[in-house]
Amino acid sequence: MSGHSKWNNIKRKKEGTDAAKAKIFARIGKEIAIAVRDGGANPDSNNRLRDVIAKAKANNVPNENINRMLQKASGAGAENLVAMTYEGYGPGGVAVIVETLTDNKNRTAGDVRHHFDKYGGNMGATGCVSWQFSQKGVIIIDGEDLDEDEVMMQAIEAGAEDFTAEDGVFEVYTSPEDFTAVSAALEAAGYTFESAEVEMVPGNYIKLEDEKDIKNMEKLLEMLDDNDDVQNVWHNWENE
Repeated sequence: MSGHSKWNNIKRKKEGTDAAKAKIFARIGKEIAIAVRDGGANPDSNNRLRDVIAKAKANNVPNENINRMLQKASGAGAENLVAMTYEGYGPGGVAVIVETLTDNKNRTAGDVRHHFDKYGGNMGATGCVSWQFSQKGVIIIDGEDLDEDEVMMQAIEAGAEDFTAEDGVFEVYTSPEDFTAVSAALEAAGYTFESAEVEMVPGNYIKLEDEKDIKNMEKLLEMLDDNDDVQNVWHNWENE
């Protein structure tokens, strides 16, 4: 598992423009709306909502924004949103999973397929690449000024499956079912998260050597990230 590259990705997002932050806030707002629609507005009884709130805090969404999102979530807008997942291969055989929330499945499917086709990939059928991934809770902690052994011990005692440390960054891995309990226990212990969410974690990574493939992969991810319907993109490219 590539902790260092993931940490760099998180830092780039956190240091991004106001427009990038607004996009992250909008995506989290959609996730909160869906979680409230499907399980109610109480995070104590709605684990999915609790997980999204943890993700919001890890992405520096202010509490007042989260509260506004919760208040808005009971509106009619969420009723029209549908979760769709698309799979395919990017340049050089990189496996890509695209998670979306959309009010128009035809538009979103067409957009995602266009992005794959334009940058040297191809969108495939459901299941064509997801077998290469495992769903895991992933909690990222900046390890500066923290004792690695102490954090690892507390994470394992809380129910974590795995713990890695690389370049002063701690990655805590959990089963999806234990993610809420582990993140709550670590938060109660006083740790703040750089990232905390349930992710699709690849079993193996691909390293691209061809410059054209690298540029196309970068552009594919950029275009997917710019799409308002796209919530998450998971891939097994090591170079990013």
